[in-house]
Amino acid sequence: MPSNANRQFLDFEKPIKDLIDEIEKLKHAQESKKINYADKIVELENMIVERRKEVTQSLTSWQKVQLSRHPDRPYTLKYIEKMSTNFVELFGDRNVKDDKAMVGGFGMLEGQTVMFIGQQKGINTKTRQLRNFGMANPEGYRKALRLMRLAEKFNKPIVALVDTPGAYPGLEAEERGQGEAIARNIYEMIRLKVPVIVVIIGEGASGGALGIGVGDRVYM
Repeated sequence: MPSNANRQFLDFEKPIKDLIDEIEKLKHAQESKKINYADKIVELENMIVERRKEVTQSLTSWQKVQLSRHPDRPYTLKYIEKMSTNFVELFGDRNVKDDKAMVGGFGMLEGQTVMFIGQQKGINTKTRQLRNFGMANPEGYRKALRLMRLAEKFNKPIVALVDTPGAYPGLEAEERGQGEAIARNIYEMIRLKVPVIVVIIGEGASGGALGIGVGDRVYM
């Protein structure tokens, strides 16, 4: 999560933003005027918790979509970094190229070796272009399938983190078999002999999500 100064807020988060701004003002005054506002800051922090509950309990359908696309949400690699150790990223589909929108590799999760797979969006304009905004090409789905088969070969569970607005719909992607790649993944994931846990961490739109979204358990 970015620092308060760099955070981005959606329209319906304005009540929360106002409280955060007030806390920042008190902290600044506390440093410059040497006045203790600790109790007031704690009170405002508690108000933020309550206000956030109120806001999230009354969201419209569109606001829920906006929240799933929130620019401050953590993405796949951040989740992997926080919940695993010794993560080794693997690259390429062994056919066309490596797709930066799809990431995966082995990592340790509570003492168990796990294959992590997921779409990766960027955190700024440059990396969003590099990651194609989390929209994988056919080689991304074939890369994911290669990693899933590798996990099955070594009898390791799979954790798939889904966060995509959809598969990339470009002409070249269609020429390289986008539909076939997604359909093949769905077919093969149903037949995998290792546990597959799917977690929707942001957007989960269209066949782009289904391409790595078939599992024994699916969580949102």
